[in-house]
Amino acid sequence: MTHRVAELEAKLEEKDRQLNAYKAMLFGSRSEKARIVLDEQGCLDLGDLSSTPPTPPAANDDPAPKARRKARRNIGALPKHLPRIRNVIEPDSTQCPCCQGAMHKIGETETEALDIVPAILRFIVTVRPKYGCRSCEGGVVQARAPRRMIEGSMVTTSFIAWVVSQRFAWYLPAYRQAQMLAGHGLQIDRSTLSRMIKSAAWWLEGLFDEQWRFIHGHSRIFVDETRVPVLEPGRGKVRIDQFWAHGIDDRSWNGPAPPGVCYVHAGSRGKLEIAEQLCGYAGVLQVDGYGAYKHLAEPGREAGPIQLAFCLAHLRRRFVDLHKSTKSPLSAQFIKLLGEIYRIEAEIRGTSAEHRQAVRQEKSRPVMEKLKALCDETLPRLSAKSTLAEHIRYAHDHWHGLILFLEDGRIEVDNNMIERQMRPIAIGRRNSLFAGNEGGARSWAILASLLQTAKLNGLDPFTWLNDVLTRIVSGEVKNNELGQLLAWNWKPAVRIPHMDLAA
Repeated sequence: MTHRVAELEAKLEEKDRQLNAYKAMLFGSRSEKARIVLDEQGCLDLGDLSSTPPTPPAANDDPAPKARRKARRNIGALPKHLPRIRNVIEPDSTQCPCCQGAMHKIGETETEALDIVPAILRFIVTVRPKYGCRSCEGGVVQARAPRRMIEGSMVTTSFIAWVVSQRFAWYLPAYRQAQMLAGHGLQIDRSTLSRMIKSAAWWLEGLFDEQWRFIHGHSRIFVDETRVPVLEPGRGKVRIDQFWAHGIDDRSWNGPAPPGVCYVHAGSRGKLEIAEQLCGYAGVLQVDGYGAYKHLAEPGREAGPIQLAFCLAHLRRRFVDLHKSTKSPLSAQFIKLLGEIYRIEAEIRGTSAEHRQAVRQEKSRPVMEKLKALCDETLPRLSAKSTLAEHIRYAHDHWHGLILFLEDGRIEVDNNMIERQMRPIAIGRRNSLFAGNEGGARSWAILASLLQTAKLNGLDPFTWLNDVLTRIVSGEVKNNELGQLLAWNWKPAVRIPHMDLAA
């Protein structure tokens, strides 16, 4: 009878949790940061709450809160690399208003204001004079026509680079770009813009492969996946495929790997798919708790062993969601302990791997031991069907990967780096609805990988892409030299302006 009562209480608790979760989805904030989770942790808000909470600790991979500093403004400090156009305004008269004598300049006042010139559409007319010899008939010379990305096309490389960067760096789908161009009096069909995008992906496929090899050459990578709708040709229906993301970023411990990401289009998210993508990789894989990754850690891999470092943010999110719906004191204890881990991480971010490991052994290990003890103590007292028991079992099942960061200062406590790189895919998916076919999804993966990596490295996507495409199409950079065009190696080429226009 007691067992039956416990089951019914667990079912009632689950129904209440689901009801509160649905209410939160309909009427509450979408972010866990915008809700008061624990008084001890302060308020994880986005600035939309009326009260002023105490300073919260870091709840994910965001920088630790610091004392409020004076706002940084660009007054008197506009970027020096931008061109300056001097506009001198003389007085109406330089005669003295008293004696009518000529006045001389005694000084000047100079101010700067940031201006912008909207996109300008223009035609580049390439003229190639022919020269012939008057003495014989065979002596005719003419400069070779510059190579174009699309032979016979009416657009330059710069125009295609603009279309691609607007689409995959700033998420403007082709139909919106067509509307923008129509406002300039230029009618270009969406299918034409799509062909330009496909051509750019073809030219850049070798650079994508170079970036892919570079990422997999590091001993620690992040991996995640997200859905992507793809239109099935001839059927008019959309199927759900996957984008897998492979990323690197060692900036948190000043390591050798620059920030970078490669997306891969695939038909599924199964274990065989990710096993094929990582068939030649050995090292540390930072992932969430998805089951397909666990098969990679099985012994006997031909390429070598893979260690799985699991994500504390996923574990924390489980307890946060439960606390929002049930206000359970037990879930609050788990959140408090995990918040302490993130507080320690905020203190050591940006230091060496050795220092991070030493501090984690001293401060983080006791916290994780308390967390493990709380799991072991709490689980026997719960109904096996309760949500809290499910979350604790999740922690038990992934414990070895959750504490791997204690042994290696290079490893992060979560997988947030790669999760942030899924946001551009989600925005593009929302704006474009679906990829037109498998080829379009492949182009999407190539171009989004390169442009997102350029942004991660602080580059202007259009400037980088325009230069890279120009140098590849012209043959200035050969296939075996593509490494110099990767975002972290890239240096802009110095060219004569009119030569650029002719390209």
